[in-house]
Amino acid sequence: MNLSHPMSTTSSRAALPRLFPATTLAIAVALVLGGCAGQRTAFEPVQTHTPATWSQRTDAPALSADQWWRQFGDPALNALIERAVRSNNNLAVAAIKVRRAQLDAGLAADARMPALSAQANTSSNRALDGNRASYRSSTGNVTLSYEADLWGRLGANYDVKRWEALATEQDRQSAALSLVGTTANLYWQGAYLNGRIATANDSIAYASKTLELVRTQYGAGAVSTLEVLEAQQNLLNQQSTLTQLVQQQVENANALAILFDSPPGATTALPARLPQQPLPDLAAGLPANLLGRRPDLRAAEMRLRESLASVDATRTNYYPKLVLTGALGTTSTELMQLMQNPIASLGAQLSLPLLQWNQMQLSVKISQADYESAVTNFRQTLYAAFADVENALSARRQYAAQEALLQRNLEAARGAERLYELRYRSGSATLRVWLDAQESRRNAENSLAEARLNRLKNQMTLYQALGGNPQPASGQDLAGAAATPGS
Repeated sequence: MNLSHPMSTTSSRAALPRLFPATTLAIAVALVLGGCAGQRTAFEPVQTHTPATWSQRTDAPALSADQWWRQFGDPALNALIERAVRSNNNLAVAAIKVRRAQLDAGLAADARMPALSAQANTSSNRALDGNRASYRSSTGNVTLSYEADLWGRLGANYDVKRWEALATEQDRQSAALSLVGTTANLYWQGAYLNGRIATANDSIAYASKTLELVRTQYGAGAVSTLEVLEAQQNLLNQQSTLTQLVQQQVENANALAILFDSPPGATTALPARLPQQPLPDLAAGLPANLLGRRPDLRAAEMRLRESLASVDATRTNYYPKLVLTGALGTTSTELMQLMQNPIASLGAQLSLPLLQWNQMQLSVKISQADYESAVTNFRQTLYAAFADVENALSARRQYAAQEALLQRNLEAARGAERLYELRYRSGSATLRVWLDAQESRRNAENSLAEARLNRLKNQMTLYQALGGNPQPASGQDLAGAAATPGS
């Protein structure tokens, strides 16, 4: 059918008066209502009581925030962390979740754009009476559909998906932060166990020599069977302690192997003892900047914004949808003649579902309750984060003081052990007193090593509580972390 044909023109003019008023009225009503309902709820920052400074003060100069774990000055630890970040399965899963959330947000963004579809058909007919004449027919149709976002429904849905994508990225960063801490702690735990195993072997050798001495004295009649049994018991205790330490080292090595996407049994070279270099100094910064450094808090506020957008999305889902469509169709007996007889149409369809006012109000109130709950949970999470930093700063000082005291305790224990050994050899002290002095010295050594391990782990805990960055970035906070979706 040709658009210039008189019948086509007459038919179109006849149909126009019937279609135009209804379509125009529907669009006009939708535009008027859309002007009232299309506003989005503004996000208001959560009101919290933020301290001006940490009560546990630090006076150290600021450190670089880039690859903060390098501040420990341990090349082996640096290499291990970089290996874990490259190969860890949990971090890979977190990255996949980020990609999925971004794709989900892409679908929501695509829904706001016109949808284009095309269809083409070709057929061939031949008469059954033997006539060689044949007929070929081809049809084509292109349709453009677009939903006018009168109430902000599509925009609100996009906000929800985009905030979730941004929050998921912060989840990935939080997983990376946790991975760094876990890797470092296992590294130090392995070094601590290596030192304990070395000390246990020394204790076994020392206990063996003590037993030989007692047996010699027993052969000379200087001591009784009781002393021999006490010396044997001392040796067996040291051997039993060694088996426990070896098992702990196996479990620690397997935990490291899993971090590196390796099967259990894979070995990783670890230091023979805990590193003894001074721990890095730390400037804690202002509590307000904590929001900009901790990825878990950044994710929490982004999900607050997502929850708020969900309220708008819930409300607008009950409003009607206006879909604009445009179609360009062709039909002919030969594909080469497709452009000679196009058929075009344009229409607007306003879907006016029954507005279930009571159901809408209840659904919106449920979404609002979810948002209020999220606000309360966020405030609690924030205060817990402040407590994490305060506790870590306090523990940092206490562990340092404890290590100094335990160092002096070890020196005293070693001196007492030497004196009791001399007294035992001279016959002025019993074997039990000397063995007790040996045990006190071993306990002092173990306590000092454990205090050193606690200081290292606490330093890592403090870094994690600060979001991994010893010094906050200038002016960084959650409000500026990402542009508001849909703004």
